[in-house]
Amino acid sequence: MRRPPRSALWAAMLAAVPALARELGAEGEAAVSLRTSLKAGAVLSRAPEDPLLFPERESGASLWRLRLEAEARPGPLATVVIAYEHRLRVESGGGGIASLGGALPAEAPAPYRIRQLDWSLSQGTGLSWRHEIDRAALALHVPYVEATVGRQAVGWGRGVLFGAVDLFSPFSPLEADREWRRGVDALRADVKLADRVSLDAVAAFGETLGASTLAARLRGYAGKVDGEVVLGRRARDLVAGVTSSAAVGDAELHGELAFFRSPDPLPAGGELGDDRLALKAVAGGSYRFAVGRGLVVFVEYHHSGFGVREARDAIALLADPGFRARYARGDSQILGRHALALLASLELTNEVTAQALWLQSPSDGSGVVSPSAVVTLSDSVSIQANAYLPFGAAPDGLVLRSEYGATPLSVFVQVRIYD
Repeated sequence: MRRPPRSALWAAMLAAVPALARELGAEGEAAVSLRTSLKAGAVLSRAPEDPLLFPERESGASLWRLRLEAEARPGPLATVVIAYEHRLRVESGGGGIASLGGALPAEAPAPYRIRQLDWSLSQGTGLSWRHEIDRAALALHVPYVEATVGRQAVGWGRGVLFGAVDLFSPFSPLEADREWRRGVDALRADVKLADRVSLDAVAAFGETLGASTLAARLRGYAGKVDGEVVLGRRARDLVAGVTSSAAVGDAELHGELAFFRSPDPLPAGGELGDDRLALKAVAGGSYRFAVGRGLVVFVEYHHSGFGVREARDAIALLADPGFRARYARGDSQILGRHALALLASLELTNEVTAQALWLQSPSDGSGVVSPSAVVTLSDSVSIQANAYLPFGAAPDGLVLRSEYGATPLSVFVQVRIYD
């Protein structure tokens, strides 16, 4: 398809942005609400010097995202949510494997959708303009039961940056432009069994039964401790897991542990002497220090049995369709098998919040430091800025010598306008 003039694209996007949310209802009671948001971002990157992996070291990309989310309450027992989104992405330079660990992940179909409902408006060299229906769900609220059918967001687990039992649409902690979890086509029922016990069951459907997930979690809490037991089938894998979190003094601790049993040998190899078994685990905690307005620090360790054992095996495994499909689906949020992360957030003023992320592989010592800041200009406008400062052995030819040594040095800036 022929690429339209870039100025025309900007004008079309800006013209479509409503100034305010609309609320429609009788006698001042809102029956329908419309929330809008426009995000305009840009990222500049410099990849390691390796012509085989990165034909062009310098690259730039801009991303415009317009989202309209409507919510209707036809009655006290039902809610209907629909979200429609435009995405315009313009890139120059780059190529190679720069999308691994980048601020703007490569475009990929969302998992667990019977039909993507994601269409191309224009496609060309360095240009992708798409629109999609990201939510379309009916929720029913009856005593002891919350049931939802349709395209919806589903997130499980206790982790802040990582998840072992997040089966549906997890994403990398390095992604800057990921404010909304992508919707999945699902049936979900959350049933209250007792005052402190509930059962949450989800059937998320892909294009085939083998690409679908059926899982349930039994949840309960006692005092300052809560826990979950998860059982199910994700795609063709059998899953069993547990999670828990607890308040310990002024701190919070959380953990997740899950076992995945594949019907076939795993591309990156199994664990515990079984080439079909993968273990995922998260252990972490948080604490609020009396610094300024409050310094909140999160620390997490993540193990993923779906990741590569050695960084040098990554390129070959990414050429394997089975490994690539699992990586794109989010079976592993990291390329390797181990990650340590520290996230600190500090509110400097009413308008400025600073944050810093330290992500490191304990296997080879490589990692990424990512400072960021959000400046709130008004109730409806904010600016976010992130930097990505990788460290570790750079790649050599077609071989990665460390997990994060191939991550581009990047700066990401985004303006957000809300209703």
